[in-house]
Amino acid sequence: MKTKAMRTADQVRPIASTAREVASHRIEDARVWAAPRLDRAAQSVEEQIAPKVSAFLTQAAEVIDPSPSIRRRSGRARWSTVALLAGFAACAVGIVIYRNNARQWADSMKDTSADASRWSGERSEESARGMDETGATADEASRRMY
Repeated sequence: MKTKAMRTADQVRPIASTAREVASHRIEDARVWAAPRLDRAAQSVEEQIAPKVSAFLTQAAEVIDPSPSIRRRSGRARWSTVALLAGFAACAVGIVIYRNNARQWADSMKDTSADASRWSGERSEESARGMDETGATADEASRRMY
């Protein structure tokens, strides 16, 4: 068994040596290919992405900072305050218009309901008169029959 293993090892040794040399050449080729691309990617990140990330982090730090700086308050806070006040003013105008329209609608509904009740009263009076007249005519007709 030992001799068989030795013979197999002798047969595999040249193949393994060749595979090791091919693998080392391929790894070297991959490194030669990847090195300039990694360098270009690093320069691209440094020139294009890093400034954007830096600006984002600076802005986040300003938002999170509990003591606002004078520089930050000058423009942003002023515009946001103006926008907020304009929103409140628009809301107040909307509420006034809504209440005014609601009051007008309620007044018109009162007038309409008064007209409707007056109309229904007139109708009931007319039908009561008609009933009286019909009742009188029915009484006369029944008297004639008997």
